[in-house]
Amino acid sequence: MTNDWTGFALAMMVFTVSHFLPRLADLRGRLIASLGRKIYFSVYGLLSLVLFGWVIVAAAQAPYVELWPPLDWARWAPMLAMPVVFVLAVWGLGVDTPYTLGGKRTADPTQGDPGRAALSRHPLLLALALWSLSHLLANGDLAHAIVFGGSLFLASAAILLFDAKATTALCQAAATYFAHTALFSLKPIGDPNWRRHHLRGLCLRTGIGLLLWVSALHLHEQVIGVSPLPY
Repeated sequence: MTNDWTGFALAMMVFTVSHFLPRLADLRGRLIASLGRKIYFSVYGLLSLVLFGWVIVAAAQAPYVELWPPLDWARWAPMLAMPVVFVLAVWGLGVDTPYTLGGKRTADPTQGDPGRAALSRHPLLLALALWSLSHLLANGDLAHAIVFGGSLFLASAAILLFDAKATTALCQAAATYFAHTALFSLKPIGDPNWRRHHLRGLCLRTGIGLLLWVSALHLHEQVIGVSPLPY
């Protein structure tokens, strides 16, 4: 067994720097002005996914330092969670609130109909938190605990920070915003008016999310090097 943590440390360092570098000297603002907001965030999002993939692969290749023993039941956690993770992630793209990751920047959070934000105002962050927690349970070694534990912390902290930002920005309208949205709730599906306007799109996004999950399930072993099947 190798004791070389260099690859994992390098991947973590590059991934971390990629998130702080754009904030230096207003680099992000200048790139947005030059490229346009949509192009900048598309390229930055793709780069972040590639770098995070590198971190995951590097964690799998890092020295194995056991924090807790592998548990048979814990291997089922990602298998059961990942369909929900992919569906939530697809729900979250362009959700009708500017106060979350992946939200529609031009959305008016004080309008009467919050759309998918009525189900969750943080679907992408919930997806990240659920992905992190399920994989943390299934991987009891130090490198994976750093990656998945860190991701779980950041996702949870981001939810709190976005809600605090909404409270500050909306002032008196914040109470209405939080009353019309939820951290997660399926209650709006029971509302005929909500179903009439949003159910078709929700079903389409759910189907896309499940297709992406099936694809990821088949590619997991080839890309990550570990079978996701719990048996």
